[in-house]
Amino acid sequence: MAEVIEGHGGDLALAALRAYGVTEMFTLSGGHVFPLYDAAHKTGFPIYDVRHEQSAVFAAEAVAKLQRRPGLAVLTAGPGVTNGISGLTSAFFNASPVLVLGGRAPAFRWGSGSLQEFDHVPLVKTITKYAATVGDTDAIAGEIGAALTSALTAHRGPAFLDLPLEVVFSTGEAAAPGTPAIPVIEPDPSLVEETARLLASAARPVIIAGSDVWGGDAIDALKAAAEALQIPVFTNGMGRGALPPSHPLAFAKARRPALNEADVVCVIGTPLDFRLGFGEFGEAQVVHIVDAPSQRATHVTPAVAPTGDLRLILTALADHTGDRADHSEWIDGLRSAEDAGKARDAEAMAAESDPIKPARVYGELRKILAPDAVTIGDGGDFVSYAGRYLEPSQPGTWLDPGPYGCLGTGMGYAMGARVTYPGRQICVLFGDGAAGFSLMDVESLVRQRLPVVMVVGNNGIWGLEKHPMQAMYGYDVAADLQPGLRYDEVVRALGGAGETVEKASGIGPALERAFAAGVPYLVNVLTDPADAYPRSSNLA
Repeated sequence: MAEVIEGHGGDLALAALRAYGVTEMFTLSGGHVFPLYDAAHKTGFPIYDVRHEQSAVFAAEAVAKLQRRPGLAVLTAGPGVTNGISGLTSAFFNASPVLVLGGRAPAFRWGSGSLQEFDHVPLVKTITKYAATVGDTDAIAGEIGAALTSALTAHRGPAFLDLPLEVVFSTGEAAAPGTPAIPVIEPDPSLVEETARLLASAARPVIIAGSDVWGGDAIDALKAAAEALQIPVFTNGMGRGALPPSHPLAFAKARRPALNEADVVCVIGTPLDFRLGFGEFGEAQVVHIVDAPSQRATHVTPAVAPTGDLRLILTALADHTGDRADHSEWIDGLRSAEDAGKARDAEAMAAESDPIKPARVYGELRKILAPDAVTIGDGGDFVSYAGRYLEPSQPGTWLDPGPYGCLGTGMGYAMGARVTYPGRQICVLFGDGAAGFSLMDVESLVRQRLPVVMVVGNNGIWGLEKHPMQAMYGYDVAADLQPGLRYDEVVRALGGAGETVEKASGIGPALERAFAAGVPYLVNVLTDPADAYPRSSNLA
């Protein structure tokens, strides 16, 4: 006879969540969701609370990204859910399997004007893979199972359920959740074989690997395919670090000559969006490998576009036994360009300029970041430099907002990263503009003893707006912040620590103090407002 679970709605929800590997909850306290807290408290299920609901969803997304399993945010009704919308949207663009459980005003009084009465589902339906209101207590576990199965099925993404007050507070029973069964999309073997032949016979092939290669647990398969076919690899998003920087097929600085001269560009696990010139690579044939039909590009016609589980596709490419061209001359040429680019970067990262150039900040960070450090980018101009100068040594160690480009991810991502990796370095890179979105959640980190290091590139402007507006109109508006603002004093007031750095020589010692502090610590680096990341390329 099947095991039955009993209890209030929170008990039933937690049993289903545990079955899918969820081990913590991120939330901001709200009465509509008390039974979920009660179930967690009674069973020792960790609860991490924040000062703004967006941080709860971003923390859940960081867990989902780093651990490749569901992350959970619990939000109270009405404004609790709407405050989490940006986080849900980012998770949707990033293919992150986040589940948001929302409170909801009671169904039996619907339309009477209960506190925070609002129908969330129509609002979130277009930015989730699954969105529903649970109508019965006995259905809670099953609905959570359906929502999480959808979230984990390629193409992955967030799910949302709201629980009316009387549904989650009432008692019920349900069959105990079994082992989750996540469907696998099988690729068309003929398309995979055609891809292998095209890549093997190309004179100047290039691979660009993105976040879905990490999310689909296909890192090892990518490495095997690249080595078997001897193809240079570039990465973006959480694909970064898929091949360590020392690997003979790993490239970062030679992207422009590679894409200008390639005859076949194979893009794997990332969309053909603005970061990749919308898939326009001159005369090169384009191969687009995606994990689900929904991800096929509609604005570009690839030469071939196999779809399905990325591990299966990449493993098949690695196993290809047909004839292949010699790519050694092509690889050697790109290596020369790569080495020249690294030499230019090394000079920039050592610059003693006054005021400080952002490149110098990253030169000092490279000296102190451990190979397994998790680096988080939350900003525009300052974080663009991070993409250029920081090279992750390992996959799954780089978090940025992704193609949606939402500022404010920093503190939530930091919380999720610290919960995931209690013993690693966690470093958040803030633009001074982005710091204004979530810095109050330093208090959440301090209170829950979650130390992280924050580095603010403080140039006193919205850099991505001020310089282009000046170029377009000869003036700028709404693009200035307070110069020299003491963000470190904000962190100290919230219980952390920090300091301001005005000279390049002070960056390294400040970072050493920050990583040794054992509390949230902010290094506020005053950088050159005249320095702007070049916008001639959107490939960084």
